[in-house]
Amino acid sequence: MKLEKLLPKSNAEGTFDEISIEDGFILLTSKNDGDIPKVVEREIDSSYIQFHFCIKGSAAFMFNEGNYTLNIAEETSLLLYNPQRDLPIHLELKPHSWLVSLVISIKKFHSLFSDDANYVTFLTDDNKDKKYYKDGKISPSIAVVLNQMISFNLNSSIKSLYFKGKAYELLSLFFNRSEDADIEQCPFLVDEVNVAKLKKAKDIIIANMAEPPTLQELADDIGLSLKKLKEGFKQIYGDSVFSFLFDYKMEVARKLLESGDYNVNEVGLKVGYSTGSHFIAAFKKKFGTTPKKYIMSGN
Repeated sequence: MKLEKLLPKSNAEGTFDEISIEDGFILLTSKNDGDIPKVVEREIDSSYIQFHFCIKGSAAFMFNEGNYTLNIAEETSLLLYNPQRDLPIHLELKPHSWLVSLVISIKKFHSLFSDDANYVTFLTDDNKDKKYYKDGKISPSIAVVLNQMISFNLNSSIKSLYFKGKAYELLSLFFNRSEDADIEQCPFLVDEVNVAKLKKAKDIIIANMAEPPTLQELADDIGLSLKKLKEGFKQIYGDSVFSFLFDYKMEVARKLLESGDYNVNEVGLKVGYSTGSHFIAAFKKKFGTTPKKYIMSGN
């Protein structure tokens, strides 16, 4: 398969990221945080299986030059495989939508289940040459992994290793026989209600990043105990509430500085720092340089 670069519309907003897990196995994360739809295109040949997971918002897959559309809604997954013809990705990602996709060769995939191929429906002898399509709800345990992927904020040096582990974890959970394993793996996240509450907590601190609530206020707002807020948030997002918020604020600050529309003090105020010196110290802690030097370096 020839792996072309993603081709978003020039007027679309959002971010794309791509990681090669192994030969014949890639991970795509697509985010559209803008107010207009965004198009993602990628060539995929018939020897590949596609797994798509919509974390937020919705998207539409278009086939046969737009004559056929397959929608994917929030908190649902979509598996696509057609050994008879290529299935290039032509995806319209709706505003404020996030998607995680795994693309893996059938040869690579089959080797993972070589001892139990009949367990995976489309690998059985009767179905191996037929097209296969499956959609379903995202389980709580899969939601945890997806949010960890999309919210990655660890050291960049371990990014490849981290995503390799998460990609295989995602496949394992997708084909897990029993939903009971979800509860065993994540004792706290036993249902979608708790996952939704923690997503709400993340949305609240992002919306109020300049003046965030205290942890107790946040726990009260979402209807969880302080202990469960702390444990659950770290389990889903891989960090404490305020460490996550710090990283988010610094990323917003970096983009505002790059825009050239605001000076250093204005950016600091926008992300919640009352004095320029505090903002400069925080920015340097995150990026290893001052905001002014960052701008001058042409990043």
